Amino acid sequence: MSAGHDLLRRAAANPEVLHWSSWTALTPGPALLVLGAVHGNEVCGAHAIARAIDDLTHGRLVLSRGRLTLVPVANPLAFKQNTREGERNLNRRFVPRPEGAVLDYEDRVTRQLAPLLARHDALLDLHSFHTPGEPFAMVGPRNNHGMREPFARAAEEMALARALGAPQVVEGWLEVYDRAARARGEAPDEEGIGTNEYMRSQGGYAVTLECGEHEDPQAIEVASQALCGALAHLGLAHVPAPARFGGPAARLRDVVLREAPGDRLVRDWLSFDPVQAGEVIGLRADGMPVTAARAGCVLFPHPEAEVGREWFYLAEPDVA
Repeated sequence: MSAGHDLLRRAAANPEVLHWSSWTALTPGPALLVLGAVHGNEVCGAHAIARAIDDLTHGRLVLSRGRLTLVPVANPLAFKQNTREGERNLNRRFVPRPEGAVLDYEDRVTRQLAPLLARHDALLDLHSFHTPGEPFAMVGPRNNHGMREPFARAAEEMALARALGAPQVVEGWLEVYDRAARARGEAPDEEGIGTNEYMRSQGGYAVTLECGEHEDPQAIEVASQALCGALAHLGLAHVPAPARFGGPAARLRDVVLREAPGDRLVRDWLSFDPVQAGEVIGLRADGMPVTAARAGCVLFPHPEAEVGREWFYLAEPDVA
């Protein structure tokens, strides 16, 4: 068994312990944090990070400036179970609970990881998805002074996203997720706040990379390439950099919830499949068509979504 696989085996064996490794160069520079397995069945990041830890430990990868922290398994209970969540979704309420509050497993994880995020400048969070499709990076809002997600580092965040080697970049997550929460009758307060949103609230910036389908071994290589891209972009190590993405980002515009078990998509949609305004994407249980409000593309199709959860998203090219 390789050193990396042994590290992951030990993480699964004891979900009451979080493990991370940090390196600090004597030459000052930015501080990067990389997370894997925030969702326990999304393992590509865990394997890529374990590989990087082994490379750093044995000198095959050398930090030249700044600080690097690698967390291969951010949710050990979910990782042990090979499930998306341990007791709940860590990436939908990543907010430290007040003293005296009743804590679930993910609350206890958040209490340990939140201060770690706050001590870094940038976050790369490595994920995968449940249907086939191309990898993509996700960024947050544009610079703003709003109450929900004020931000002032959008240019740095987009530059990092473009450096990861993914063929697509998506922006505008929280605004559309809030719309889905309101459609479910929920108040969009702490709901929807994940690792990236928390990182921005602490003055940093963050990118999620969706590396490919859960079971695709190539997703590990995508995650490893992205880690090298982040290190090269930030000047933390002398490593080969992947080609930068130079096209327009896709901006999330709409979200559609699955309303009944009989709701079905009209085809096996993949993320970034193009759609025209008025094109039928799915059918409700009563036969009512669900159409695209505008030309763009489908994102995150989930044909077996639970009733009341996100069925698919729609995005359009960002021309701003």
